[in-house]
Amino acid sequence: MSKNHNAAEFVPLFKTMSLSDSKAAEAAKSPKSASILKELIESNSSISQGVEEKQASLIVALASSLSKAGAVGTEERTYIVVKILDGSLKSVDQVAAAVKYTESHTAPLDDAEFDKECGVGFSIEPAQIVAHVKTYLTSNPSVTSWANLGATISGVKSTAEVRWASPVEIKNAVEKVFLETFGPKQAVQPKSKEPKKEASVAKKVVTELTSSRKPVFEEGFLGALHKPGRNPQILPYLRDQHLSATGGNVWTRFPPEPNGFLHIGHSKAIFVNFGYAAHHSGKCYLRYDDTNPEKEEGVYFESILEMVRWLGYEPWKITYSSDYFDELYQLAVELIKKDKAYVCHCTQEEVKQDRGEKKGLPRPCAHRDRPVAESLEEFEAMKNGKYKPKEAFLRMKQDLTDGNPQMWDLTAYRVLDAPHHRTGDKWRIYPTYDFTHCLVDSFENISHSLCTTEFIASRQSYDWLCDALEVYKPRQSEYGRLNLEGTLMSKRKIQTLVQEKFVNGWDDPRLYTLIALRRRGVPPGAIISFVSTLGVSTAPSNIEISRFEQSVRQFLENTAARLLMVMRPLKVTLENLPEDYLEWIEKPLHPKVPELGTTSIPLTRTIYIEVDDFRLEDSKDYFRLAPGKTVGLFQAPWPITCTAHKIDTITGQVTELVCKAENDGKAKKPKAFIQWVAEHAPSGSPVRIDETRIFHRLFKSDKPPSDFRSDINPDSLEVVRTVVAEIGFLPLSKRLLIDSRKEAKARTDKATKENVQASAEDDTPHATADQLVGNECVRFQGLRVAYFGLDKDSRIAALDEPVDAKAERRQGDYIVLNRIVSLKEDSGKTS
Repeated sequence: MSKNHNAAEFVPLFKTMSLSDSKAAEAAKSPKSASILKELIESNSSISQGVEEKQASLIVALASSLSKAGAVGTEERTYIVVKILDGSLKSVDQVAAAVKYTESHTAPLDDAEFDKECGVGFSIEPAQIVAHVKTYLTSNPSVTSWANLGATISGVKSTAEVRWASPVEIKNAVEKVFLETFGPKQAVQPKSKEPKKEASVAKKVVTELTSSRKPVFEEGFLGALHKPGRNPQILPYLRDQHLSATGGNVWTRFPPEPNGFLHIGHSKAIFVNFGYAAHHSGKCYLRYDDTNPEKEEGVYFESILEMVRWLGYEPWKITYSSDYFDELYQLAVELIKKDKAYVCHCTQEEVKQDRGEKKGLPRPCAHRDRPVAESLEEFEAMKNGKYKPKEAFLRMKQDLTDGNPQMWDLTAYRVLDAPHHRTGDKWRIYPTYDFTHCLVDSFENISHSLCTTEFIASRQSYDWLCDALEVYKPRQSEYGRLNLEGTLMSKRKIQTLVQEKFVNGWDDPRLYTLIALRRRGVPPGAIISFVSTLGVSTAPSNIEISRFEQSVRQFLENTAARLLMVMRPLKVTLENLPEDYLEWIEKPLHPKVPELGTTSIPLTRTIYIEVDDFRLEDSKDYFRLAPGKTVGLFQAPWPITCTAHKIDTITGQVTELVCKAENDGKAKKPKAFIQWVAEHAPSGSPVRIDETRIFHRLFKSDKPPSDFRSDINPDSLEVVRTVVAEIGFLPLSKRLLIDSRKEAKARTDKATKENVQASAEDDTPHATADQLVGNECVRFQGLRVAYFGLDKDSRIAALDEPVDAKAERRQGDYIVLNRIVSLKEDSGKTS
């Protein structure tokens, strides 16, 4: 920065064009572009009178482009300004093209030619972009995998047909075509200058996941599933009725019990059911299996829908098993009339003895051969409240000679003395899962009833009941469930952890419930990517936590912004800089993802570095800061050399360093760079984080024992209260929340419009944008530290204020960060 350039003098003028304080200050940093921007404002009164925020940003971009361009006359500059103000030029890319055009063309300019060269009035539909991408792939046979994604996006952007399309729409179109062509994105092995001594988790993942390019829905278990209508029926017309209702399309359902919060294992079921239907242009229900009012709570219904939508899926229709209580009751009566069900009054102990207690073939219940009329009368008595719970059951009369226990007269109805959340006190009897599930699948014309392998034995009773009642019979198919080692999936055991205060609720980030992973900051896309790369087969997936975390890292690598951050600050005074020294440094939010934009940070006489980045004793294999040693500062224009240090006489700890800024241009390039943040109260630097929560494994072993309390890690939660971050944190947080809320609203509006099944009169929980957006959407990488997300306990007033309000810390704010996942280098810093 020029020593004669006083950026502060420009700020009041720049603010007249509706720029915020921070944007005005940023625009004033560069002497040349600030001077040009000043001329543009002073020569055009309509600018100084205030313009729209977006137009103001484009005029700033114009000044920046002109500062780097050749000679562009005053008349040509005015022409571009007018084009911005009348809405012809709408993007920074168009403004850059306009400057380039006027470098070689002088006034009077040809309007038609200018508009063509700068994309004015350009319009293209997303479907057209997708078609163009497909054409591009056809003409570029060298594009063979996801490894070519970046080059393909750049190549497509450079073609004339989509030159002025939205970069985001181009990226989305390319990814859509790649997904259709190459299947889910595979892990990419990072390049390394030196081979590692031991195979890393990432390398192991790459080896396992790059064996197939076929979409997961077209291979293995899912690829072998039957075509709609190929599931045999006891009566031919049932198949015809089913195909007429579905149009021959795939119809699936995700049927959770609303008696607890979903966990990571459920993400696989969601992915399989919603994903398989979507892949085949079909439909997927979200169906609550609400047949046990004793264990169901409203919070679970809300959370299940929230998690499905958070993972990126929209139910075609939201239904409840209780929607069909009347029909189920009538079919139970019909089953009795067919002499295929009877009312039993045995005690639970007697039932166990009759069923052989799993030690052999069962014996008939004493009530099995009671007359049909008597069972009908007793079933009516059950319905009317004559019996208390466990005094009477309706049991199906199946096949006691079969070797499958699921054919040993399962219970169809039981008495429960509990009001239902939807039907109130209407019913005293409630159907069981074994009676309800297959019949509701039938009612809803499910083509593929997909479930996990613990239900294999239930397939026989599933088929038996549909055939016994002569209704359409869906085909049940079973896949292996997903388990993560080193954690618990059991609702009962997690409930124990919550009740006994080992964790702070079901959303404690040390758990692997979906609400806990969301709160921790894990992106929903990372979970779906993780599940998709595992594949789907009949074998269970027992996955190490480290593999899941590696998948999250890979997802965040190219999506999360990077900010300077210091966990345990050590003060550094740069002795050769004046007290009022201030230099603004513009830095990218991600060196490889320019779409994320840039931010500006101050560099002053006082900065803070990480305590671990300095030590008193130097050595040949140590490259960070030590007495007399020089080290670089990330993004800073010059390195620093340690000249002195201060030590606390009581603790013996280093409390402050005195360093020299090597700003004379003579310093050699340092061997190492460290992170830092500057002290600059006027800009709010640094941002002080009230709590940073570091989560370690909750259990000591990969397979917690039955007495899991004894295996709990007492140091699973670490809270750090000294963290400071660069000032880019708050503007980034606000932008991420605003963008996420816009996306959520768009998704919600689309879902509400398309969900023609829902009506204003029913009690179906309708989509809300709030279900998709929370503080956790603020994610970033603390450079050389870890990936972090904003916790729901945070209170930051600026994030809920209007878009044009300044994002700065206020009195009463409280900032809490969660570590999402460590960096690959977390095992130890490179010296």
